[in-house]
Amino acid sequence: MPLPSTTPKRRSEKRGAPDIVAAVDLGSNSFHMIVARTVSGQLHVLDRLQEMVRLGAGLDDGSRLTRPAQRRALDCLERFGQRLRGMPTGSVRVVGTNTLRRARQAGKFLTRAEAALGHPIEVISGREEARLIYQGVASELVDEGPRLVLDIGGGSTELILGEGREAKSMESLHMGCVSMSEAHFPKGRITAKALRRAVTAARLELQPVAAQFRGGWQVAYGSSGSVRSIGAVVREAGWSGNRITPEALEKLRDALLSAGEVGTLKLAGLSAERAPVFPGGVAILMAVFQELDIPEMRIADNALREGLLQDLIGRIQHHDVREQTITALSARYHVDRAQAERVARSAQGFLEQVAEDWQLDEEDAAALSWSARLHEIGLAIAHNQYHKHGAYLARFSDLPGFSRTEQALLALLIRAHRRKFPVKEFAALPRVPARRARRLAVLLRLAVLLHRSRTDAALPEMKLRVQKREVRLSFPRGWLEEHPLTREDLEQEDGYLRAARMRLKVAAA
Repeated sequence: MPLPSTTPKRRSEKRGAPDIVAAVDLGSNSFHMIVARTVSGQLHVLDRLQEMVRLGAGLDDGSRLTRPAQRRALDCLERFGQRLRGMPTGSVRVVGTNTLRRARQAGKFLTRAEAALGHPIEVISGREEARLIYQGVASELVDEGPRLVLDIGGGSTELILGEGREAKSMESLHMGCVSMSEAHFPKGRITAKALRRAVTAARLELQPVAAQFRGGWQVAYGSSGSVRSIGAVVREAGWSGNRITPEALEKLRDALLSAGEVGTLKLAGLSAERAPVFPGGVAILMAVFQELDIPEMRIADNALREGLLQDLIGRIQHHDVREQTITALSARYHVDRAQAERVARSAQGFLEQVAEDWQLDEEDAAALSWSARLHEIGLAIAHNQYHKHGAYLARFSDLPGFSRTEQALLALLIRAHRRKFPVKEFAALPRVPARRARRLAVLLRLAVLLHRSRTDAALPEMKLRVQKREVRLSFPRGWLEEHPLTREDLEQEDGYLRAARMRLKVAAA
């Protein structure tokens, strides 16, 4: 069988890189959309939209999205979709952050949201959110040495240490302007006691990571709505220039207490939409300044959505951070690279034969390649049940560039590459993703089985044909008789696949 490259071809190789790209950030407070044109590798913004949806305020006591919150979100996404639905697959990235990470039973909502936008939604981890925020902020800055970046969102706060374009240390904390305002400033009342308690709560959240971010940087930047609003207010009041200082925050604190209620806040630079969550954002920023000993903070124009665009352009131009992540994880767990490459090449060869019949695309090819290259990482823990150990490592490691859905698929494929087919795990997925995941698992299992000897001996020319749930693998006449162990393995594999209501039929060409 010919040995293709283990790196799957990307959409840009097949159709050419898109001229126009877009990113959507489904935040806990606001939804943001940005559309840009790529010119010589540079981004030129064509359109921006922002709507305050307050999705984070729409979680009930059971962490389920209320119907009004879902309606607000879907109405906004319908409007975004008018701009995005005509854009080609692969030219738009949409991510959900803290609220969608926390939301329970959100599958139906996400399906409707994807239909409204016309593009898939990725729910990303807090650290991946932090990495993308840093990419966005760093893209507008010159190289000025190590920097600290802070982003106060609606439901989470991200802290990042980085230098140049590289984020080196990242944390995502479970506090944001929406959650802090709801917890400490109910009905918009602002008292000295409530503000003191809010700052204390934020400092307690910061304390476990404060030492990590207190030093090692030369300049601090703040991004997104809360910091930008605070910056606008202190600038308009004349308390500081284009930077936020501890002295300016103290004057802002006095102004909040003087107003006493959100409804009576009259601060130039503060929008009516931002006001209800403004006290929570101020409390968090005051705590950050106190815990990290920040003398001043500059305001960044860019944030998560610009980072998404930078990451998308990287994928299009073959600088996919996910490839780097897979390589690093392979090295960390001392994977037998030669064996991993053998399996990956054979798996990709099988996929090329059945992609049309099984409706598998470039992202499926990438998932198959990555799972093949990592299928043995569990051996770093123990040989017994190593496929389960590997699935655990893939599922719960920090994997830069991967959404939670992508990471879960990677873990599932590693889990499913040998022994009994994990039917229950696949059944837990939505119908269409489950079907595609099962098909990828079959291709990976066949590739692993055929390289059991762990040698560079060439495999014969094989033909793989599929029809619904039947897989037919044809070998040159006489080859299976010369390799009885492989024949027995294939017969056993047919038994494993029957549990998944699939059949493997082996024949001579």
